[in-house]
Amino acid sequence: MPWYHVAEPNSYLVVTGVGIEKVKIQKKAFVYPFQKVSKISITPFDFSMSLQAMTIEKLKFSLPAVFTIGPADDMASLEKYAVLLTGESDGRPTAGARKGTVTVAGNDGRNHVQDIVKGIIEGETRSIVSTMTMEELFRERKVFKDKVIQSVQSELDQFGLCIYNANVKELQDTPGSEYFAFLSRKAHEGALNQAKVDVADARMKGEVGEAEKQGKTKQEVAKIHAATAVLETERKAEKATADAKLTNKEIQIGNELNIARINAKREAEQRDAELNTEVEKKKALMELERMRATKVVQARIEKESSQQKADAELYAQQRAAEGLKFSEQAEAEAAAYRRLQDAEADFKAKEREAEASFLVEKRKAEAEYFRREREAHAHLIAQQREAEGLSAMAKAYGEMATVLGGPQGLMQWMMLSNGTYQQLANANAKAIQGLQPKINVWNTGAQGGDGAMDATAPIRNLFQSLPPLLSTIHDQTGMAPPTWLAQMPQQHESDPKKLAMLGNGSESS
Repeated sequence: MPWYHVAEPNSYLVVTGVGIEKVKIQKKAFVYPFQKVSKISITPFDFSMSLQAMTIEKLKFSLPAVFTIGPADDMASLEKYAVLLTGESDGRPTAGARKGTVTVAGNDGRNHVQDIVKGIIEGETRSIVSTMTMEELFRERKVFKDKVIQSVQSELDQFGLCIYNANVKELQDTPGSEYFAFLSRKAHEGALNQAKVDVADARMKGEVGEAEKQGKTKQEVAKIHAATAVLETERKAEKATADAKLTNKEIQIGNELNIARINAKREAEQRDAELNTEVEKKKALMELERMRATKVVQARIEKESSQQKADAELYAQQRAAEGLKFSEQAEAEAAAYRRLQDAEADFKAKEREAEASFLVEKRKAEAEYFRREREAHAHLIAQQREAEGLSAMAKAYGEMATVLGGPQGLMQWMMLSNGTYQQLANANAKAIQGLQPKINVWNTGAQGGDGAMDATAPIRNLFQSLPPLLSTIHDQTGMAPPTWLAQMPQQHESDPKKLAMLGNGSESS
C-alpha cells in the first residue's frame, strides 16, 4: 500500500522506482511499492580552506577563504544535485537509507561533495591568482573576489550548486616565507616613525609657540613700564617748564602788552595794505580765470560738438549699415520663406495629386473587383443552372433507360437520335475511299478425292504456298527472297489471275 511522505521546510523528497523515468523531486508525495524515497537538504554549508597559491611574480602566499554553498532552489538544479551528489562517492546509499529509514542527507553524505567543491574552488582560485600581481590582489580585492565567485559558480552549475557567500580573508605567508611579515613590519615602522616625527613636530611647535608668547609678554610688559616712566618724567619736566614759563610770562606780559599794542597797530596798517593788495591780485586772477574759462569752454564746446557730430555721423553710418544688413537679411529671409512656402505648396499639391491618383486607382480597383465579383457570381449561377439542367436530364435519362430496357437500350436510342450510326458509316466510307486493295487468294488443299492418298501432298502443298507468300511479302515490304531459294517473277508475270491459277494448282512446274 502507498505511504504518504512530507519533507521538512529545508528539504525535498527524491522518489525513484517504478513509473518514474529518472527522479521525481517533490515536497510531498505518495510512495508506492517498488519505489524508494530519500530526502535531500538544501541548507547551505560552509567550506573553510586555506589555499596555497602563487602570483604572476612567483610569490607564494596562503589565502584563507570561507565559501557558503548549497543546492540551488529550482527543480533543474535539485535534480542534478540529487542524481550526482547524493549518497556516497562509490554509489552506496547512506547509513540511514541502508536501514530503510527516510532521513535527510546531512553531513554524512556531503563528505565527497565537500571534496569536489574544494577541488573546484582551489583550481579556479589558483588559475585566477596566477594571472594577477600581488599589488593587484591588495588593490583590487573586490574584483578578485568577483572573478573567483564567477568562475567557481560556472563550474558548480553542472552539479546544481549555488554560491551564497564568499569571504576572502587577509593574505598570509606560507611556511618559510616572510613577505607579508616584512610588509607589515615596514608599514608598522613607517607609521611609528611618522608618528614620532609628528610628535616631535608638535612638541617643537608647542615649545616655540610658548617661548614666542612668553617673549612677547615680557616685551609688552617692558614697553608698558618704559612708557610709564617716560610719561612720568615728561610730566615732571613739563610741570617745571610750566612753572618757569609762568614766571617769565608774568614778567614778559607787561612788556609784551606794550609792544603788542604798538605792533598791533602797525600790523593792522600793514595788514590793511596787504589785504588791499590781495584783493587786487584776486580781482586780476578772477579776470584771468574768467577769460581763460571762456576761451577753454568755447574750445571744449567746439571740440565736444565736433566729436558729437563725428559720433553722430558714425552712428548714422552704423545705423545705415545695420539697416542695410537688416534689409538684406530680411530680403534673404523673405526669399527663403517664399521658397519654403513654394516648396510646401508644391509638396501639398503633389500630395493632393497623389491622394487623388490613389483614390482614382482605388475606385478603379474597387470597380474592377465589383465587376469581376459580379461576373464570377453570374458564372456561378449559370453553372448552377447548368448543373440543375444536367441533373434534370440525368433523371430523365434514368427514367428512359428504365423504359427502354436498361442503359444499353438508352445508348442505342441516343445513337439513333443523334445519327451516330450514319456518321460512323460515312466515316468508314471516307476512310476506304480511293484505296485499291490487292487481294491474293490461294488454296493449298488437295484437288481430288485421291489426293488424300498421295504421300507427297504435304511437300506439294508447302511448295504451292511459297510463291504467293513470297509475292505478298515483296509487294507489302519490298523485300525479295534470296536467289538460291526462289526467283521473283517479272512484273508482267505477277498477274493475279496467273497467281491464282498457280495457287489452285492448274499449272505444273
